[in-house]
Amino acid sequence: MRVESFLPLGDWRQIGAVARASEAAGFDSLLTAEIAHDPFAPLVVAALETSRITLGTGIAVAFPRSPMIVANTARDLHAESGGRFSLGLGSQVKGHNERRFSVPWSPPVPRLREYVQALRAIWRAWEKQEPLAFEGEHYRFTLMTPEFAPPPTGLAPIPVSIAAVRPPMIRMAGRVCDGVKLHGFATRKYLEQVAMPALEEGWAQSGRSRAHFEVSGGGFIVTGATDEDVAKQFEMVRYRIAFYGATRTYHVVFEPHGWEDLGLKLHQLAKQGKWKEMAAEVPDDVVREFSAVGRYDQLTSAIERQFGGLTDSLLLGLVPNTSLEEQKELLQDLHAIPSAFEGFTDQWDA
Repeated sequence: MRVESFLPLGDWRQIGAVARASEAAGFDSLLTAEIAHDPFAPLVVAALETSRITLGTGIAVAFPRSPMIVANTARDLHAESGGRFSLGLGSQVKGHNERRFSVPWSPPVPRLREYVQALRAIWRAWEKQEPLAFEGEHYRFTLMTPEFAPPPTGLAPIPVSIAAVRPPMIRMAGRVCDGVKLHGFATRKYLEQVAMPALEEGWAQSGRSRAHFEVSGGGFIVTGATDEDVAKQFEMVRYRIAFYGATRTYHVVFEPHGWEDLGLKLHQLAKQGKWKEMAAEVPDDVVREFSAVGRYDQLTSAIERQFGGLTDSLLLGLVPNTSLEEQKELLQDLHAIPSAFEGFTDQWDA
């Protein structure tokens, strides 16, 4: 199993040290998220400070950016890191697209599918020095003069993963992408009964190989060096479950467990602005269904029970001051958990 970590985004002066330390500990990948800061710029610093660890967005919001702009930024990060960049994209919800980014909204699954296809067409035109001719319902790219085309990299294609919660988006990921970034708001039952069948439908439609497709996330990790650390994280995750569970879009995850009433109760509390009261409504057994729970010395078996056979990579946050030796030992154990993912394809025609 691959293990990922997040880069700090609020202070670029920390990025180099964190990136070097993460690589030394044995993390497989460093990710950025688009929350309050740009997700691409910090990866430039990390690329120059490391040599092995992979780098990626987890995720960048797609629709406010032209695929051409994203293609250019991703290509440069991939080239300058020696082929270590992977692109994670997400659609975001209607309200944020229209009111925060001021971009038109349309059904996200067909639009994001076309977005990924457009990226691949642009990258191929540059790499193979071919004419650019992509015409779809949402995007049209038919002009690329030599002056504006970056030179071929000689590298494998940039892997593209998308964030997905509901079956149609998950299915689309299996059909056209190199990976899927599943939400932390997920249980093993949801992965087994909903997410994996949707992915399998997508793979069957496209003929894409499971061995070259990465399933990331799909639950929370509650850990720490001591029982007290674990207890603190347990309460933080309880609140996160309540927060996400208050949104009806996420109630699809409650359905396999028969927890629809919990979702409705959380939704009503959120409408009343009772955010601090919501977490108390989430029982311990629900938190455990969403999480791998255990101290560092218990974590490998907990992760294998929660994610084994389903997930290929996980985002792991460690408590401050975890020693380098502790990190190395834990990551070595987690790497030994079997995974179906063998690596992204290096074929431009895949």
